[in-house]
Amino acid sequence: MAIWLAVVILGIIEGITEFLPISSTGHLLIAQKWLAHQSDLFDIVIQCGAVLAVLPLFPDRCRQVLFKWREAETRDYVFKLLAAFFITGAVGVVLDKKGFKLREETTPIALALLIGGILFVVVERLIKNRAQTEKVSWTMAVLAGVGQLIAAIFPGSSRSGTTILLLLTSGLNRTAATEFSFLLGIPTMLAAGGLKIFKALRHAPGGQPEDWGMVALGFVVSALVSFGVVKWLIRYVQTHTFEIFGWYRIALAVILLALFR
Repeated sequence: MAIWLAVVILGIIEGITEFLPISSTGHLLIAQKWLAHQSDLFDIVIQCGAVLAVLPLFPDRCRQVLFKWREAETRDYVFKLLAAFFITGAVGVVLDKKGFKLREETTPIALALLIGGILFVVVERLIKNRAQTEKVSWTMAVLAGVGQLIAAIFPGSSRSGTTILLLLTSGLNRTAATEFSFLLGIPTMLAAGGLKIFKALRHAPGGQPEDWGMVALGFVVSALVSFGVVKWLIRYVQTHTFEIFGWYRIALAVILLALFR
């Protein structure tokens, strides 16, 4: 298969899965078992493309941050985002310095998908008739940061999925949980991407050099696809639960365990 075609396919997979709670990292690692394997830098950068695509889809929140930053409500929301980001970033830097690498074996990815899928089904049924709030508390902000970390350590758990699960169980409604999770993903992934790019430029690898043209292609494809997917998901969660994604994760995990046991 031509490398450009493999990159387009990976960009499409990333764009579809980055914000759906089904694990983009898990899907990319699995897809690269059949497609040309790409570098960690490639995976991070195309994730950045996907997360940047969400900004135009939250115009009210963006205008609030840009033009109403003096208001107490705006500062409160931004500080909570920053607190969650700090938790993720601080621990992420420590893990990076210790040389942490994502596990690429299929079995742990499948198990993470399975556990997360079961939790989505269970949590959605538990909160079915429970009143949920739309205001993010400091406890919720901390849990969001923890959710991002869990996903960074265990591929297959899903950054958005784990974060949304923790926010739902803490009492936040689906729309607010989705928004906070998505907005938190922007500085988290841009920081990770920036660090990877800096290292790649400063310390050129001894092996095959990075193909920046293919990295850029994957970035653009993932951004365009992600924009459409997130636009759909924002509308979807206003009238539906996340349970269908739980069942998808369970089904995918069973298939992967059967194929690669």
